[in-house]
Amino acid sequence: MSEDIQISVRTLVEHVFKSGSIDARFRSQTAMMDGTRIHQKIQKSYREGDQKEVYLRTEIRYGGLSFLIDGRCDGLLFHEDKVIIDEIKSFSQPLEQLEQAGYSVHWAQAKLYAYIVSLDRELEDINVQLTYVDVKTEEKKSMIQTYTFSELESFTWEVIKGYFPYAKLLHDHRKRRDKSCKELVFPFKTYRNGQRNLAGAVYKTILDHKNLFAKAPTGIGKTISTLFPVMKAIGEGEVNRVFYLTAKTITRTSAEEAFARMASCGLTAKSVTITAKEKVCFQEETKCQKELCPFANGYYDRINEAILDILSNENHLTREVIESYARKHKVCPFEYSIDLAYSVDAVICDYNYIFDPRVSLKRLLDEQKKSTALLVDEAHNLVDRGREMFSASLNKGLFLQLKKDFKGVNQTIYDTANKMNAWFIQMKKMNEDQKEFVLEQLEEAFLEQTRQFAMTAEQVLQFETSPLLLETYFIVNQFIKIAELLDEHYVIYAEKDRNDLRLKLFCIDPSSLLRQMGKGYRAKIFFSATLSPMPYYQNILGGSEGDYMISIPSPFREEQVEVLIKPLSTRYHDRERTKGEIVSVIQALVKKRPGNYLIFFPSYQYLLAVYNQFKQTDGDTRTLIQEADMTEVEREEFLAAFKPDLPKTLLGFAVLGGIFSEGVDLMGDRLNGVVVIGVGLPQLCFERNLIKDHFASRGKNGYDYAYVYPGMNKVLQAGGRLIRSEQDYGTIVLVDDRFLQRQYQPLLPSEWRQYTII
Repeated sequence: MSEDIQISVRTLVEHVFKSGSIDARFRSQTAMMDGTRIHQKIQKSYREGDQKEVYLRTEIRYGGLSFLIDGRCDGLLFHEDKVIIDEIKSFSQPLEQLEQAGYSVHWAQAKLYAYIVSLDRELEDINVQLTYVDVKTEEKKSMIQTYTFSELESFTWEVIKGYFPYAKLLHDHRKRRDKSCKELVFPFKTYRNGQRNLAGAVYKTILDHKNLFAKAPTGIGKTISTLFPVMKAIGEGEVNRVFYLTAKTITRTSAEEAFARMASCGLTAKSVTITAKEKVCFQEETKCQKELCPFANGYYDRINEAILDILSNENHLTREVIESYARKHKVCPFEYSIDLAYSVDAVICDYNYIFDPRVSLKRLLDEQKKSTALLVDEAHNLVDRGREMFSASLNKGLFLQLKKDFKGVNQTIYDTANKMNAWFIQMKKMNEDQKEFVLEQLEEAFLEQTRQFAMTAEQVLQFETSPLLLETYFIVNQFIKIAELLDEHYVIYAEKDRNDLRLKLFCIDPSSLLRQMGKGYRAKIFFSATLSPMPYYQNILGGSEGDYMISIPSPFREEQVEVLIKPLSTRYHDRERTKGEIVSVIQALVKKRPGNYLIFFPSYQYLLAVYNQFKQTDGDTRTLIQEADMTEVEREEFLAAFKPDLPKTLLGFAVLGGIFSEGVDLMGDRLNGVVVIGVGLPQLCFERNLIKDHFASRGKNGYDYAYVYPGMNKVLQAGGRLIRSEQDYGTIVLVDDRFLQRQYQPLLPSEWRQYTII
C-alpha cells in the first residue's frame, strides 16, 4: 500500500544536490528584495503567450511510497514550436565568478519542472534555460540545454532515489509514532489533582483550533500535563508536530525528562533540543566560515548522512547527543539542530525561534504550521521578551566612532556616518534640558538617512572587513525593519547618557505582533503557575475573543504551607531604617524553624545591604549569595548545597526574578522555607512610566500593568519554589506592609490567604 509524501520541487532538489560550506560572512540584506525585483523584470520581458509563476504538480510512485511533488516555475516560454522552462537566479557576485556550467542544484530544479511539463503535455523533448542576473549591473547570462523526455524521466527517478532513504525513514518512523501515541497511557500511576483537567483542556484546544491560557500551580506537573495530550492528538492525526517553547534551560530539561518518561511507557517520538549557537560551538571563537571552522567547511556535503545516522539511532536529540553526532560527522552542532527541527516530532527551544522575526524557523511552511501545536511554558516571561524582540535602538556613539575610523580612509562611510552623528547632535541641542524625551514620530528624512547609511555600508562591506561597520550595519537594518512596524503600540523616545544619545523604538504592547508571529499554528497553549490576573495576560500576549481559559486550583493541602506576613516598609527611602528589623525576622525564623531557606530581594544592592548586616550579627549561620553573572557550573553548585537534613541552617540570598526564583526544584527537605522581601516592583524608570501612561490612556490600570503585575509575578514565582510535591512542607514569609493592602490581596494565591501577621 502506497503512502503520500508531499514535497516541493525546491526542497527535494536542495536535499539531494545542496553542497558546500556554511558561510556566515557578510551577506547583502537586500538580496531577497533584489531577487524578487530581478525576477519580475525578467518576467515582464517575456513575449505574449509566455507564462510566468506556473504552478506544476505531479505524483510519482517509488518504493511503496507516493511522492506528491509541486512548485512554481519562473517561466514557461513558447518559441518557434519549442517549449522552454526558464529558471531565474539572481547572483550577488560578478557573473565572471559564476561556475561555467551553472550550479547543479539550479539545473536540477529546472529539470524537474521540465519533466512535469513534458509529462503533462506529452512532449518528446523540451528546452531548459537557466537565467543568471547580476543584481548590481542587471547583466544577464543564459544557459540552455535540450533534454528528451526519457532523459528527464531517468533524472527525476534518480532524484527520488536520492531522497528515498530519508523519506522512507520518516515515513516508517511516523507509522510507529502514531501507533505508539494511540496506545500511550498517562506515564504516572495516577493524575495529581488538576492534571487531568489541564490535559483535557489542552486536547480540546487542539481539536477546536483554539488558544488556551492556563494558570496551573507550581508542582502540578505542567510539562507532562501539556505534552501528553499533544502526543495523543498526534496519534489521532490532529497534529504532526509540537514546539515546546521556554526561556530557561532548566525548563527545557523538564521537557526532555517528560519525553524520556513517556518513552519508558512505550512512546516512539523524536525530539530535538535547540541550544544557542554560542553555547554549542566547538570553536573558541564563533566564526562560521569554512577557512576558520572545520565544522562549517563542507557542512552541506555531510549533513544528509549525519541526519540519517542520528534519526536512525536516536529518539531524544539532546544537546549532548547532538554534539556527539556532530563531532562524528564533522558538522556544526547548531546548524545540525536547526536542520533536525524540520524532521522531528517535537522541538524544545527558546521563544525566539517562533516569535522573533529575526531568528524564526522560516522554512516552516504555512501548511506545516496548520499541523503544529505551540506549548508556551512560563508564558508570563513572554511579555517582556516580546517587548525586547519587537524593539530596536540606535546609539550616537556608533556613528561618531565610524566617522573617526573612516576619516581619510573611505569618504562615503565618513559622510554617511557624519550625517547620522549630526542628526543626533541636533536632537541633543533641541532637548538639552531633558535626560529622556519622547518623539511624536520619526521624520521620513531621518529614515531615508538610515537607509542610505545601510546601502553605503552594504557596498563597502562586500570588499572591506570592519567589525564595527558590520555591527552597525546589522543594528541599522534591524532599526529600519522595526520602523516599518511602528503603530499605536509603540513609543519613540531618546535617552541621554553623558555624551551619548540612544534613540529607541520601544514596543510597549507586544500583543498584536505576538499574535501575528503565532498566526497559522493549529493551537497555542500559554501556561504558567503565575498567569494571574488572567485578563491581563490574555490581553498582552495577543489573545482574542473566544480563547479558552482555565485556572487549576493548587493540588496541595493548606496545611503544607504556613504563610507569615511581616508588615514592614521595604520602599526605597525606608530600606536603611528597616533592614535591621528584616535581619531580626530572618534570625527569629531560623531559630524557631532551623533548615534550608531561600531569601529573595528586589535588587542586588538591597540584598548586599541586608546580607552584610546579617553577617555582622550572625557569623555562625552558613550562607550562600547569588553572584552577578554566575556560570552554569556556579549555579549548579549553589543549588547542590541545598541538601536535606543538614546539621546547620543554610540561607541562600538571591534576587527576585533572577536565576534562582524560577524553574528551580528543591524537593522535600532540600528547601524548608522562602522569605520574600518586598512586592517585587520593577524600579521606577522612564520606560516603565511610558508603559504606565500607555495603558492608562487605553482605559487600563496603567500602574498595575507597568509595576504591580510584573512585580507580584516575581513574588509568586519565588514562593512557588517551596511546595513541589504532596510530601513537601514549609514556610513562606512575605515582608512588606503592602501585602495587606486591597490592591495586592487579590493577587495572592488562595492557598496563601490563610496567613498569620507577625
